[in-house]
Parts: sequence; structure tokens; C-alpha cells
Amino acid sequence: MDNQRLILFVALSIVILLLWQAWQKEFGTPPQVKTATSTVESTVPSATDIPAAPAEQKKAAAAPSSSPAAPTVTAEKTIEKGERIHIQTDVFQAVIDTRGGDLRDVKFPHYPVSVNKPNQPFQLLNDDTAKIFIAQSGLLANTAAPSHHALYHAAHKDYKLADGAADLKVPLTWTSDKGITVTKIYTFHRGSYVVDVSFDVANNGKQAWKGRQYRQLERAKVGRKSRFVYTFIGGAISSVENKYKKLSFDEMQKDPLSSDLKGGWAAMVQHYFIAAWVPGQDETNHYYTKSLGDDLYVLGLSSAEKTIPAGGKGDFDSHLYVGPKLQDKLAAVAPHLELTVDYGLLTFIAKPIFWSLKHLHGLLGNWGWSIILLTMFIKLAFYKLSAASYRSMANMRRMQPKMAQVRERYGDDRQRMSQAMMELYKKEKINPLGGCLPIVIQIPVFISLYWVLLGSVELRQAGFIFWIHDLSTKDPYYVLPLIMGISMFAQQRLSPSPPDPIQAKVMMALPVVFTLFFAFFPAGLVLYWVVNNVLSIAQQWYITRSLEKATAKG
Repeated sequence: MDNQRLILFVALSIVILLLWQAWQKEFGTPPQVKTATSTVESTVPSATDIPAAPAEQKKAAAAPSSSPAAPTVTAEKTIEKGERIHIQTDVFQAVIDTRGGDLRDVKFPHYPVSVNKPNQPFQLLNDDTAKIFIAQSGLLANTAAPSHHALYHAAHKDYKLADGAADLKVPLTWTSDKGITVTKIYTFHRGSYVVDVSFDVANNGKQAWKGRQYRQLERAKVGRKSRFVYTFIGGAISSVENKYKKLSFDEMQKDPLSSDLKGGWAAMVQHYFIAAWVPGQDETNHYYTKSLGDDLYVLGLSSAEKTIPAGGKGDFDSHLYVGPKLQDKLAAVAPHLELTVDYGLLTFIAKPIFWSLKHLHGLLGNWGWSIILLTMFIKLAFYKLSAASYRSMANMRRMQPKMAQVRERYGDDRQRMSQAMMELYKKEKINPLGGCLPIVIQIPVFISLYWVLLGSVELRQAGFIFWIHDLSTKDPYYVLPLIMGISMFAQQRLSPSPPDPIQAKVMMALPVVFTLFFAFFPAGLVLYWVVNNVLSIAQQWYITRSLEKATAKG
């Protein structure tokens, strides 16, 4: 087997591997979730005790009794609404609804929808369309408590983080006729995507108040934008026992989660952004999921019960992260939250690559040049291994005339021709598979870089030069894929030709095939491949020329 064919087929296998992995995640059978269950007090509630979302209550009432198993069809997905409270900070444009005191709308001024719409901030949370995604929280008690259906009162309708202020507090109040007053307080921090959410309970009644808090994310199932590039959209949880577990919407429907876990977090994730409820890491909470029908799903957690005596006060606290998946910030919020930037099985390689890329960007200030420099460093690290591969290819090319004679001599006698070829390899001290190992070793690096470029929000809408304004999306004019195809063709000219005419035609077609494949890949990945090809051509040309000179002198 000649090394040119090996290189091209291995490269093709990379693309097939990526497509297969995406197919498996999209259509394959998801693994069963086996969350560890710890022993807790009887005060920890079950998921079925959590109040149903409005959508579920309405659907349950509307479902025909003659056909309970049939799905209920509604005109649209709606959420109860009260008055809107608008919040403005340096990183948030948010809306809290007095109905439930829920966080209903969040936009990020520093993250535009696209490079073509720089003044339109990206919206993550939303309750106005079929793509519902909201953060709910409430209390459940033996007497009176505000759930996410309760109506709160706010002193103002607009809140803005003052210049020089570190925090912004937004208090909401709820009072019952049984002497229970609850103040729900949102605390926003300058420069932070973490929102503190607390419930201050004042028991002015005549009996002890026993209650617990719950926090949940309600979201509509949405499809991914690209059918070619896979990104996960769904739920995720973490605990002391299990660092990171993804929960697809299908899993939430078929096998609802119900487990008592210590610490951790519960999140709804998508390509570059995340919303996550984070409890105290020393607490034990009941984690649950629900399917509400009509592609609406809930992922949440409920705390253990607290008792507040008559005349006493108590509180419940949680953190809510709503923002981009910035790894350093996520790691500071909760253990393993940074794993939502999912690089897959090759995380141990991808993380050092991202770390290197990030530090290079700190020096150069441009992600495109950082990719180029990183490619050069990777090429330098594999220089000797690559040299062994190119040296083997050069020797094979040098032996082309003798190999042609062997094929001509034995014709259709495949067995004798193979024996003669092996004798020729042995005589000339050539290993036809000498370049296999170096190439195989580099495959994980390529795949890891693929996931880094695809999954890191830091590269979202990161420009390079000229027409490339977003390295995380395809080249709009397909210039880089064309250059890559040309470079692959140039590599073929330096490599030995396959003996079989059909194989030769296939090899000639591969640059075209790869150009079409990479036309839809992130421009940053194509940039890496182009630079790697150019460096490979230079190295291969130098080694081939050196061997030819050495042979001529010998």
C-alpha cells in the first residue's frame, strides 16, 4: 500500500468519522441515564410534587377523556404573564415578569445575533414565541407560599445598574392572608452572568411554616440550525457522583429524571450559550425532568424542607448562570460547569489546544493568526514523525520505475507479483507502511481542533482578515476551501501515483470531494487545514529533493 493512498484515505476517514459521530448523536439510541441516588431526609420532595407549568395544566384540562393517550394539540405555546420589569446592566438586557417572578427574557449586548447585525443582541431566554426558554423558581409549603404562578409586586418597572455600582438588586414581594411575606430578590453583578436569586420568608402567622424551594428551566424543543455540523441542544446535570451528564429531550420524555443528588447543577444548553441553576454545593436536592407535551420540557431541582417558626424569618438562596459558555467563568461558578463546552472523548487533547490558542490570541489579538501560529507549532511538534512519512513516500516514488517493471513482468499473477514486490521492498530497505503511524497519531489532534473551533464561544463571530468575519462559520465566498483543494492537488503531484488506473482517478477526484466537504466547515478549521497543507508541501518537497540528490550522488 503506498503512503499517498493512505494519507488521502485517512483524511477521508476523518470526515466520515465526524459525520458518523453527528449521525449517532442525532439518530442513535441515547444511553440510559444512571444517576446516583443518595439517602436524604424524608423532607426532600419527589418530582411529582413540583407544581405543573401552566402549559401542562391547560393541556391536562383540555385532553379528551375518550383518548387520554392521544397528544393534545393547542394553537400555540403560551405562558401566563403579568407586568414586565426591565433590567439593564453592562452585560444584560433582561425582563422579569411579576407572574411567578420569573426571568423571562435575556439578551446579551456584547454578543450580536450575527456579524451582519451588530446592533441586535443575541437573545437566550424568551417567552414570546414558540421557542420558549424561561427560568422559573418558587416555594412550596404546608400553608402558603408563592409558586411560579403567584403574582408578585415590584416597586419599579425599570432598573438599571448605576455607574460605578457593583450590584443591582431587584426585589419582588408576595404576601398571603395567613401572615406569610416572601421577598424574592434578584441580584445582578457588574461584568458577571451570574444572577443571585433568594427568597426571604417572614412568618408573621400563628403556626410554623414548612417549605422548600424549587428552581427549573422550561424550554421548547428546537432543532439545530445546521444539518451538517452537529451541536447538542438539551439538558445537562452534574453532581458529586457524576461530573457531567447530557439529557436529550427524548430522554426527558421516555425516561424522566428523578434522583436525589448532592451539589451539582441543572442546565439547558445549546451551541454557545447556557442557562444553569446552581444550588449550594453542600446541599442535597431532588433533580427532575418533565415532558409537558407539545415539545415543552422542564428540568429542575427542589431543595430539602426548612421550618420557620411563627414570628421567625428564613431564606433560600441559589445562583443562576445565564450567558455564553466562557470556560473560565463557568469553572468559577460551579464544579464541572465548564464541561458544558463539550469537546467529546478527546477533551484531554482539546483543552490544551484551546488553552494554547487562547494564549496566542492574548499575544496576537487575532484568532485567525493564532490558528496559523498554532498550526505551525503542531507541525513542528510532529516534524520528525511527518518526515518519516514523507521519506517513505519519497522512496516509494523513487521506486516507481522498478515497481512498474515488476507489474509488467507478472501481469495478472497477483500472488507472484506481491511476492516480488515484498522482495523489492526488502532489497531497497523500504517500508511501504512507514508513514502510517505518524498520520494516525495526528488524527486525534485534527478532530480535537475541530471541536475547539466549533464549540468555543470565544471564536464566535471572530474575524480574521479581508472577507472572513466569522471563523466559526463557513467561508462565505468559499475561497479557503478552494485553496485547500488546490493544496491537496499539489500534494498529489509530489506523491507516488497509484499503480491502478481506477485508483489514480479516485485520487484525482478526492481534492474536489474534500473541497465540497470543507465548503461547509468552519472557516477556522479550513484555515488550519490550508496552513497544514502548505507546510506539509514544503516539508515533503524538501525531503523528496534531498533524497533525490542523495540518490544521484550515490
